[in-house]
Amino acid sequence: MYLTQEVKKEIFKKHGGSETNTGATEAQIALFTHRIDHLTEHLKGNRKDFNTERSLVKLVGKRRSLLDYLIKTDIVRYREIIKELGLRK
Repeated sequence: MYLTQEVKKEIFKKHGGSETNTGATEAQIALFTHRIDHLTEHLKGNRKDFNTERSLVKLVGKRRSLLDYLIKTDIVRYREIIKELGLRK
């Protein structure tokens, strides 16, 4: 499995402040980015996997919504997370 408990805890610790802070916006964005990267790699080898493609599109939309929320509430945190994760916008 690509997303173990240890990987999740590490993501939440790095971006959310602690392992138990799973609701932080930055932590959720980082988790979605990790999942998006994994699904993108999967789709490179399995082009006709339309269910995974749909899941990928839904995840990108969720991440976009969280980024929109973050830009409205705190532009500094938005810029930090974009720079840290290497997202384009």
